Amino acid sequence: MLDHIQKYNILLASNSPRRRELLSGLGIEYEVTALSDIDESYPETLQGEEIPKYIAMVKAEAYKPEMTNKTLLITADTIVWLNGKVFGKPKDKDDAKNMLRTLSGNIHTVITGVCITTQEKQISFAVSTDVSFATLDEEEIDFYVEKYTPLDKAGAYGIQEWIGFVGVNGINGSYFNVMGLPIHRLYQELKHF
Repeated sequence: MLDHIQKYNILLASNSPRRRELLSGLGIEYEVTALSDIDESYPETLQGEEIPKYIAMVKAEAYKPEMTNKTLLITADTIVWLNGKVFGKPKDKDDAKNMLRTLSGNIHTVITGVCITTQEKQISFAVSTDVSFATLDEEEIDFYVEKYTPLDKAGAYGIQEWIGFVGVNGINGSYFNVMGLPIHRLYQELKHF
């Protein structure tokens, strides 16, 4: 279905195994690349969807010197947004536990910004999904943080892991967006790229 983009060398610029798994589901050939030390800071004036969209574009800009006219680059960034505050990747286990305490019993929004870039064209978009968390007790939070790997995930959790099974009691929007890549929207954008 995406034969027209197979003329490109498709690069997914991400260390995320979840993003790789989701992109593989489209049945296209791609390679994974990742630059270290990309500055993921953003202007304080940005809000909500503007933030991960901006960071995805910054990531794309960092790869531009290495791109050829045969490169199609996909970059993405995911944040958790609650009460006007960004929850990115936690700094350590204590930070992860604090994030989960804050998300507990609340509805938050997971926002993923995506940028598709070639030398001739660039499009970017953001997708939001509302996630309702049950009230978690300290034992559940401690168990998850100690037994799983929340430090590499926005908001300190992966919906596809134990915490998602016991803590997420509802979502409004794309499940795959919560995993880190709004694959349905990405497919639609690639189809018309």
